[in-house]
Amino acid sequence: MYQPETYAIALLFTIITMICWGSWANTLKLCPKFRFQLFYWDYAVGLVLAALAWGFTLGSHGSAGVPLLANLSQADWSHIGLAILGGITFNIANLVLVAAINLSGLAVAFPVGIGLALVVGAVSSYCIAPRGNPLMLFGGILLVVAAIVCDASAYGVREGGQGARSRRGLILSIFAGLLMGMFYPFVSRSMSGEAALSPYASTLIFTIGVFLSTIPVNAWLMRRPLDGDQPVAMKEYFAAPCIWHLWGILGGLIWCTGSMLNFVASRTAIVGPATSYSIGQGATMVSAFWGVFVWREFSGAPALAKKLVAAMFALFIAGLMLVALSPLF
Repeated sequence: MYQPETYAIALLFTIITMICWGSWANTLKLCPKFRFQLFYWDYAVGLVLAALAWGFTLGSHGSAGVPLLANLSQADWSHIGLAILGGITFNIANLVLVAAINLSGLAVAFPVGIGLALVVGAVSSYCIAPRGNPLMLFGGILLVVAAIVCDASAYGVREGGQGARSRRGLILSIFAGLLMGMFYPFVSRSMSGEAALSPYASTLIFTIGVFLSTIPVNAWLMRRPLDGDQPVAMKEYFAAPCIWHLWGILGGLIWCTGSMLNFVASRTAIVGPATSYSIGQGATMVSAFWGVFVWREFSGAPALAKKLVAAMFALFIAGLMLVALSPLF
């Protein structure tokens, strides 16, 4: 399998992760009349397809470790179970996050939800594999927390405290973030120790966990939508235009590609899972960029809300720079 041999390449992998994780939700925005529960069936398929594609290419060629199939045959069930558990945990959190995006937009749901996930995931990952300068790492995380506060405040100013729907979006974002931060330590542990999974094998097992858990969880959400809308029937999925299904699959391909690169980078000696995960969660800044500058989610907001969004960007950038540099000091 392929494994980066320099910090520069590993850092590049985490930056690509940041772009992928922060951009995949645009595919949902491109299907404006497609209920997110229906979109998610295609998204889950895209995850598995991408994991298979990367597993049989980068995961099966290179000078490090063993090829994908050989690694899967050598791994024990405890490591496989950890990867599946990570996929289930991520999937529930992601379904809640997608509902929050529908309610409050990319510029709010991602910074609040994924920002919280960064804090939970980075701290727990550091406890499992402590690498990097702790003062810089946790100093950067504190700046990210401040950015989350600014973004949540901007959302409150934009909405003016109107309606239960607005509050529901923010609450769902917070819940999704707390749960999202728990999946990465499971994946990290699945790649650690004897008879462990390679990053490529872990990605594949992880996506299988996502796909299998999508069947009962998403079916339940179709009957009881978190966003307060009417229940949705499966017949609407088959009536949707083909392009919407392609957007959903592409969303899964994008997210899985970012995850695979992140898992690979996390196994390099100098980076470690805490730093790799934290830089990847710069996706919050990328998604906020899409929401503010492309989808114009704050175009009619008061001046104070726009100033808070600007402060959010500045704090996120400063925090991520500290996190990125922490392995070098």
